[in-house]
Amino acid sequence: MRQGLRDTSEEEIGDSSAERALFGGKLRYDLGFNRHEGAVLSLSLWQAAKMLPDLVAEVLRLAYEADARALRRVAASELFQGISTATILLGTNESISALLVADIDSPALRSALPFVIVVALAVGFRTLASAISRAYLGRLEPKIERVATVRYLERVIRVELSSIEDPDFHRLLDSAQHGASSARRVLMYCGAIANALITFLAVAAVLATLNPILLLLLALLAVPRSWSALWNARARYLSAHAWIEHARAAKLLSALLIDQHSASEIRVHDAGQFLLDQYGKLARSSEEEQARLANDAARTQVFAAVMVGVTSILTYGVLGGFVLYDVMKLATVGTVIIAVRMGTTNLSILMTQANSLYESALYVGDLRRLCEEAEYRAVQEGGEKLDEVIDRIIFEKVNFKYPGADRSALLDVDLTIPKGSVVALVGENGSGKSTLVKLLAGLYKADSGSVRWGGIDVSNADRRDLQSRIAMVAQDFKRWPFTARANVVISRAGAAVDHVRLQEAAAHSGAEATIKELPQGWDTLLAREYYGGHGISGGQWQRLGIARARYRDAPILIVDEPTSALDARAEAEVFERILKQKREDQTVVLVTHRLASVRTADLVYVLKDGRVIESGSPDQLLASEGLFAELFSIQANAYSLES
Repeated sequence: MRQGLRDTSEEEIGDSSAERALFGGKLRYDLGFNRHEGAVLSLSLWQAAKMLPDLVAEVLRLAYEADARALRRVAASELFQGISTATILLGTNESISALLVADIDSPALRSALPFVIVVALAVGFRTLASAISRAYLGRLEPKIERVATVRYLERVIRVELSSIEDPDFHRLLDSAQHGASSARRVLMYCGAIANALITFLAVAAVLATLNPILLLLLALLAVPRSWSALWNARARYLSAHAWIEHARAAKLLSALLIDQHSASEIRVHDAGQFLLDQYGKLARSSEEEQARLANDAARTQVFAAVMVGVTSILTYGVLGGFVLYDVMKLATVGTVIIAVRMGTTNLSILMTQANSLYESALYVGDLRRLCEEAEYRAVQEGGEKLDEVIDRIIFEKVNFKYPGADRSALLDVDLTIPKGSVVALVGENGSGKSTLVKLLAGLYKADSGSVRWGGIDVSNADRRDLQSRIAMVAQDFKRWPFTARANVVISRAGAAVDHVRLQEAAAHSGAEATIKELPQGWDTLLAREYYGGHGISGGQWQRLGIARARYRDAPILIVDEPTSALDARAEAEVFERILKQKREDQTVVLVTHRLASVRTADLVYVLKDGRVIESGSPDQLLASEGLFAELFSIQANAYSLES
């Protein structure tokens, strides 16, 4: 039976040609985050089962935080259901015992009547308690999911950018996202388990009173089913983790086939059937894994059923022996048989719910580990406050390498950005320009060297204070699926909307004309995938992105390839607005490939392979006939009719 928890080998995966064709190899989940101490997947079945109470307690804490009153009502209702069920059982047993020894119209027969009334009342109370529990549970479950989701999201938004780009952390995030929905199910399962457990304990109490040996036999009936339920739940959990990237790839393909941004190229290149075929291969591999799980679960269930059958035969054999040797009266044996049947029925319910509870609780554990990991990776709170006025930003011997990269992105970078200046960063693709501005903005920390704002190193600075002084326009800025207004004012999300500032930002960026063309003006939803949504061109989006940075109105403006989607006239207008309408004390850091745009810059740094190889004014660099002059000449010749 060990087969139920084995890792899926590559031979068992089936057709993996889709993984090789699209992703360069088999998509396997290496469980990187589980290398730490306390990793669930390295635990034995018994150790993992011992974690269950702690995970349930975690859900109850979430429920208490979400709605303490509703939780108390649910707990009371479930407890009352269990007590009512136990009362029904005990009353039924007493009634049957009286009836088995009574004659018609005998006093013993009349003595059973009160127990029948008690049973009837208990049935009514149990029905009422069940309705109350269901009503409050319906209120509580979505609140638990909200609290759990907010709990992990508020931690994730505070982690370092490097963590978001870390594959191990992202895999944990993928798994933990199931934890929020699992938390609401755990509470539901807890209620059902509490109800079944109270009934089972009532049965056990009856049997223990009659003969302690019967209690031992009932326990033996519980062991095989408990083992089978926990085994199968853990097997499914292992499989879900091992196939998480495979599932993500299948979702990616299905999303690409209906994505509006890929739709035109799919049709022009006739790529739809190819992608659909690859999706089919991924899906069939997943189906094989599900079939393997089903076969393993069936074998485990058969083994458990055989063990239960053997124990049942043993139980009835013991009862026969009790009657044969006059240890127990026949009427009492009838009560025992009813009690055992009720006990095993509730045990079956208990194990089914415990199986589901265990599986969901494991995902709650993933959620908790994500929160712990996010706390560890969080941007450090506090730090030194920057001076009110920063006269210059200095990079000194700065080195930086992306995790897992073969070479450094920045090598011994030295440069100075004076206050109020326009500083351009130029160079070929991969030279380190965008990486440099991310270090400038405090999104990454240098591996060595220092980035100083005034006299304070970024690594020691209050990151929130630092980033409050930066506005950014990037080539790949986020196109939020919100209204036009929200796309601009989101740069000052914590402040009330300033309509004067908003109109000024639109005028500055040239977005006024775009807003006038929209059917609902600023209130137009810029997302075609929603009903009533509207689409705009790449150039119009670019103007809104520039308006967003202008609305923030920060002392440092980082402009990273802002005009890639604009035509020549619009490009010239944007640079004129950015460079000529900036505040006198505002510093602009400009990253661009279009060297004609930097002719008005005060200072230009030329990067190559992560190093600063030239610096000076545009005229000085042109006169020096270095890389800047070469690139400038190449671009200029492209527009020459004689070239």
